[in-house]
Amino acid sequence: MDQRERLTTWIRQACQAGASLYRACETIGISVHSWYRWQAAGKVIADQRPLVKRNDPANKLSETERQAILSVCNSPRFNSAPPSQIVPILSDEGRYLASESTMYRVLRQANQLQHRGRAAKAVRKAKPT
Repeated sequence: MDQRERLTTWIRQACQAGASLYRACETIGISVHSWYRWQAAGKVIADQRPLVKRNDPANKLSETERQAILSVCNSPRFNSAPPSQIVPILSDEGRYLASESTMYRVLRQANQLQHRGRAAKAVRKAKPT
């Protein structure tokens, strides 16, 4: 028995015991309108939200744009620079590939978001006792 069926059973039992539909729904934490919607066609309708086909966003990066970002970040000129330095340099040259946060996201998804500078990574040291 899924959650909706369980909730509607409880609401029906509460109403048969004398509670108002509004109070029963309020106690459970759903709207009366939701309860009526669930009761369409005389039976409890299953949750359809996971089955909905969602469209891709209009501004989603294409694979060629993603590859262009990776090739620029991995080029010898920028291979040791973080996106926070790459984006302003490209902007000064009049080139815009993506925002700084998008570059970070693309690098993270490609598993390339490691320390990119020439200096060694910071090492945590234990506090002296």
